[in-house]
Amino acid sequence: MRCKLVIADDHKLMLAAVRMALQDAPDMEIVGETQAGEAVLPLVGRTSPDVVILDLRMPGLDGLRCLELLRERHPDIKPIVLSGSDDPAAVEASFARGAVAFIQKNIDPADLAAVVRQAIASTVFYAVANASPVPAAQREWDLTPRETEILRALAEGQSNKEMAQHFWLSAQTVKYHLTNIYRKLSVAGRTQAVRVAYEHGLIENPVLSQTAVPA
Repeated sequence: MRCKLVIADDHKLMLAAVRMALQDAPDMEIVGETQAGEAVLPLVGRTSPDVVILDLRMPGLDGLRCLELLRERHPDIKPIVLSGSDDPAAVEASFARGAVAFIQKNIDPADLAAVVRQAIASTVFYAVANASPVPAAQREWDLTPRETEILRALAEGQSNKEMAQHFWLSAQTVKYHLTNIYRKLSVAGRTQAVRVAYEHGLIENPVLSQTAVPA
């Protein structure tokens, strides 16, 4: 069964780019497009999509308000934000309003379909189940197998380029995974991520494993 998508962005070029990026995905079908925020809900009502991909900055009704209305009137739909912003406040506001993923517009187009699939399956980005933001300290780690692999590579000192080559990913996809890891662990960067991972046993600490005494 194909996943039905509605796309909302105030730039025609961006709509065309998303359409091209997803046109070869056999499991996805774009059933509607709009450049206006106020047209999102009526379009959703006519097309009954599974997923809505929307920008945050649209004239009239902005993306955040669209997220609120989608959650209120169509709670079964999975909203994905596709934005040019990397503002942490925008990311948190999107998740607090029901977004299942926050994707930056500089993603490699070849990676978009895969990221959308993983977001739909809730295996890439943290999905907020409550109406209110969840404090970072109360979130579950919820790392995917790929994120754990990248976290382990991070602990080994691999660069983004080395990880991209090792895992056969684009550099942008590696950056996405890292951003997601940092958010889930509530850290600001690589060093803190590795420290938290060791402290909570998310990955094996080589120092401890070398000094462990056999039972």
